[in-house]
Amino acid sequence: MNFTIDWLSFYLMEQPEEEDGIKQVRLTRYLSHDEYQRSELKDFLDGEFARIAKRKVEMNPKTEGTPTKLGQFVLEPGHPLDSNPNYALLNRLLAAETSGESKEPCQELIQSYLRTSQVRGGVMIVVRTRLELIDERYVFILKCDFEQKTAVITDEKSLISNVRMAINAKNMKSLMYPYMIESGMNDPYHVKIHQFSHARYFEEFLRFIEYPQTMTQIVSEEVISLARQHIEYTYPEASEERIREEEAIELIAASPKRELAEKWEHETVMEAMQIITDRQPEVELKFKLDHMQVRTLLADYGTSLHIAKVNGRYLVLLEGEQLQFERGMSPVEFLKPKALTDIVKEIEERSQNVAYTPVSTPTEDDDNPPW
Repeated sequence: MNFTIDWLSFYLMEQPEEEDGIKQVRLTRYLSHDEYQRSELKDFLDGEFARIAKRKVEMNPKTEGTPTKLGQFVLEPGHPLDSNPNYALLNRLLAAETSGESKEPCQELIQSYLRTSQVRGGVMIVVRTRLELIDERYVFILKCDFEQKTAVITDEKSLISNVRMAINAKNMKSLMYPYMIESGMNDPYHVKIHQFSHARYFEEFLRFIEYPQTMTQIVSEEVISLARQHIEYTYPEASEERIREEEAIELIAASPKRELAEKWEHETVMEAMQIITDRQPEVELKFKLDHMQVRTLLADYGTSLHIAKVNGRYLVLLEGEQLQFERGMSPVEFLKPKALTDIVKEIEERSQNVAYTPVSTPTEDDDNPPW
């Protein structure tokens, strides 16, 4: 997958030391195809465009922290796609045939970026490319932040020299438009964005692009919806019990960490799980039992994963045909497994002993301790 560069715009942005200082562009360069071929940027960016285009992305990422996302242009009902300002700007860049024609839309893009809160100094590069052989046009927007405390080896006397404005392509943020589903197949409704950062300023500077819900958010909303339906079925009439159940669901939905609610029978859980996994088979199930962490698929519940309760204590049973160990050795690897009935009996006896440990009663000697 080879890209031909039609033109490139290079911007060096400075971040003042004062937090309230105005960010500004210190250096601007516009390069034509021939100028790019002779520049040092060619060696710096060679291979990056193909790498960005091939980077895998999911319509609904698993978590909010997923570095590569698909952004969709926000559309008001009844309005065409070109009414979106970000779509219109990206298409002006896509239509610019020369570096001269790109100046105005590039300046508009840079000013939008500089107005973004928490934006850092660095280098912004805007490129229009063409995919060789099929002549498809793409716009890439690249951002390299300055490296902190960077040094290079110089000579025998000074040994090292500080480099104040060093950049590299390793953690480069990128945006590609249109989204390439595969070579020769494009999606003009989406952009592909990539950034390894907790700060989301790079995906926020184009304000009329929204990012789809994560898989976690979708599943959570589906579970809450099923819980509300269950309450309506269980309590068809308005009552204090129904109000309490509805309030409990709202609290559960808003809680970052939750304990087992013990509200639904196993069959109800299985029905809800089936509805979710039919749509999203790869949904994960993660929870902690005291200090122990369990991570599996939601579809494993009821077949390979079971949850029980013995004398007030939770029991998690994982079922499988092969048990493997990795890295550090442990004596558990030599175990001859007990029968499940024996383990359950031991748990019952242990929990009963804890629950019914007799409390000592005072005696005559207690009034006269030996010390």
